[in-house]
Amino acid sequence: MKNSELKLVISRVREQARQTRSFDLRPTTASGIAQHPDFIPGQVGILGVPGEEPAYFAFASAPDDAELEVLVKQKIGASKVLYDMLEGDEVTLLGICGRGFDLDHHKHRDLVFVAMGTGVAPLRSALRHVLKHRADFGQLVVLYGARTPDDFAYGDEVESWAAMGVELRQVISRPDGHDWSGPTGYVQSLLDHVLPDLSSPVALICGSREMIGQTRERLEKMGFKPEEILTNY
Repeated sequence: MKNSELKLVISRVREQARQTRSFDLRPTTASGIAQHPDFIPGQVGILGVPGEEPAYFAFASAPDDAELEVLVKQKIGASKVLYDMLEGDEVTLLGICGRGFDLDHHKHRDLVFVAMGTGVAPLRSALRHVLKHRADFGQLVVLYGARTPDDFAYGDEVESWAAMGVELRQVISRPDGHDWSGPTGYVQSLLDHVLPDLSSPVALICGSREMIGQTRERLEKMGFKPEEILTNY
């Protein structure tokens, strides 16, 4: 689906982090449930909500999950409108964009997911896809950075990730006033601690443009080839 519009009904809303909610979206037509649109892990949905310009939300669900899922931080425009919507409300999928993560070309490699803030959404899409095809990939490491402990999303899934052999490391950049015994700083600082233990790593990065640039530079200095550093756009 590239250009045709598709109605999505909100089937579930969950609090995920500070001012951040996830929305499960069920494709629907006048005659009932619609066919699930095809997308690649990491790709972005263009969503239309009433009264605002369309906005871009990366899918947090895997392509073969039963429903679509997006992660929404309360900001301005469509993000603010969607954040306040309820189960049963409708949005419109106007299109799908971005190149996503071409995981089929990196089978049997170790994967390092490097996420900041709501950038965890497209990496969760890729991780859920990989976990459904676990035997096709090597070690899995998730490096997740946020401002405070309250800004981490999908905390309820951490145990299931660990049970599937995923190593998760979290870091916060603003520890003052928080009960936090883990590492502090920026997520790219964690690379030095995990990469020496991996034999054939490929990095998947999502966050701010500044974070992506800094992480890419750091990885290249550590010997990564350009094709081993994946971004979703």
